[in-house]
Amino acid sequence: MGTFVMPSLGADMAAGTLVEWLKQPGDAVEQGDIIAVVETDKGAIEVEVFEKGHIGELLVEAGNVVPVGTPLARIDGSEMAGEQSSIRPAQPEIKTAAPRVAPARQLVFPRGTGQGPRASPAARKHAAELGIDLATVKGSGPDGAIQLVDVERAERMRPEAVSDPGPDLSAMRRAIAAAMSRSKREIPHYYLTHRFDLSATLGWLDHYNAERPPPGRLLLGALQLKAVAVALKEFSEFNGFYSKEGFAASPDVHLGTAVAIRGGGLAAPCIRHADTLTLSELMESLRGLVTRTRRGQFRSSEIADATATVSSLGDRGVESLLPVIYPPQVSIVGFGSVMQQPWAVEEGPVVCPVITASLAGDHRANDGHRGALLLRRIEQLLSEPDKL
Repeated sequence: MGTFVMPSLGADMAAGTLVEWLKQPGDAVEQGDIIAVVETDKGAIEVEVFEKGHIGELLVEAGNVVPVGTPLARIDGSEMAGEQSSIRPAQPEIKTAAPRVAPARQLVFPRGTGQGPRASPAARKHAAELGIDLATVKGSGPDGAIQLVDVERAERMRPEAVSDPGPDLSAMRRAIAAAMSRSKREIPHYYLTHRFDLSATLGWLDHYNAERPPPGRLLLGALQLKAVAVALKEFSEFNGFYSKEGFAASPDVHLGTAVAIRGGGLAAPCIRHADTLTLSELMESLRGLVTRTRRGQFRSSEIADATATVSSLGDRGVESLLPVIYPPQVSIVGFGSVMQQPWAVEEGPVVCPVITASLAGDHRANDGHRGALLLRRIEQLLSEPDKL
């Protein structure tokens, strides 16, 4: 027998709202099955189970705010899945209350009085606070149910919000502010930047894409992610988590990818085992991740498991960036735009496509000497894309 508990889906998460059960007592579950939907400051997150068995009992009713670590369901005949990473992010120290034992409701996105649209309790409460009519909100949840992220999107699209955007005080912005404030307060950052010629990489990429239809083509971002993932596997002091016990390197590379969400906000869900994926598999994972993230849809393993992060502002036209580490991670790699710049070669000065890679490291876990070697290794891997 095993227990399914409310997971930690971020360094600053203390509790989440259980908005929907996707499995019922008696249902069989396999590793990776989506068992529930939890709503946090990041939006609606699909929570996976890492045990094989069947649902014995649901211990918490949908609609409740539940502290991290609280048992949510009993899984009978459970077998722990071997694929699950042996390293997990440091969990916040939280005193959990005893779980509420209540029967599961069949309708977890209840209708309001007068048979109004289905909405999660958090979405209904936030809409009431803002004076938003739920009938005007398009839902992105199961069967069109309205979630908190849908109400926040409707708030940003109201005429008064468009004409006078003002400061973004959404829940996601507040969560980002809390995490980044903690990062700059607790983590002794150091920064390195490195410029290098990208001619060989782009030449190979053009040739690769010319032979394939659009769905099978690669973006430069996929090559960047693969190069970083392979380099992190070799430089383990940049891949893992720092807690009060010190640094713990991760045996796996689950690479977070910073994604800007339309209308405001930022998320960095991860691609698991990024170093083991082929370029085409990585590109497919990246497309799906970006699409779902911009809809405010996440999976728990994508939020909680990132061992390091990559941030790219190349499509925004900036030459370089100095990113902030997301705790409890200990590094983040940034890429700027590809710039046509003068470059010295043996034959003399030429104009080449040049990119600037940057690294923010946590001095408690790694140092600038190794960080410089990491950036040079990323350059080497990108210059030989046929070997990625």
